[in-house]
Amino acid sequence: MKNKKKVFQAFTMVIQFSLNMLVPIVMCTLFGVWLGNKIHAPAIAVLFFFMGAFAGFRNIFIMAKKIYQDDGRDGKR
Repeated sequence: MKNKKKVFQAFTMVIQFSLNMLVPIVMCTLFGVWLGNKIHAPAIAVLFFFMGAFAGFRNIFIMAKKIYQDDGRDGKR
């Protein structure tokens, strides 16, 4: 039963990482496309895509840093 719990935790972490990466990219890209259509400059969507990618990488970094710090504290107990 303990093995299943670890598999479930790993699966949950993978889903969190993917959502933390994909949501900002998709939302920023869609906003960029919408804004580009409004101001007749479709190339602005590329800028918003990269902004979303940067935000996603930042989210992943913060999450991984927190997980790493939590593991370090568990090992000292």
